[in-house]
Amino acid sequence: MNQLQKLSDTEMELMEVIWECEPPVTSTELLNMFSQRGKAWKAQTISTFLSRLVDKGALTATRHGRTNKYVPRISPEDYKLLETQQVLDGLYQGSVKNLISALYDGDKLSDQDIAELRQWFSEK
Repeated sequence: MNQLQKLSDTEMELMEVIWECEPPVTSTELLNMFSQRGKAWKAQTISTFLSRLVDKGALTATRHGRTNKYVPRISPEDYKLLETQQVLDGLYQGSVKNLISALYDGDKLSDQDIAELRQWFSEK
């Protein structure tokens, strides 16, 4: 797979719905799912975002008659890992210690978080 490009918030929202589905999925199925969730997108909007996701390497599209069927090329876990690694590399020079230190110094870690991290590290 080519290098996956960062997804926009809307692309990520669409991918989260696609990941919930049994692949392959069509744009019509996605329109119905978003409609049930109270988000009325137009068919062209969905098609545009699906094309972008294919171009970015997140989906593959297969033509069946007049319909495209879409399958994810990456799992949600792998995407989260990729994004986390990019943040780690970009902001913290690849250092997990620097990331945790920034969270600790910024008062983002509670005592419970610290205890859970200690437990997790002791099990590794």
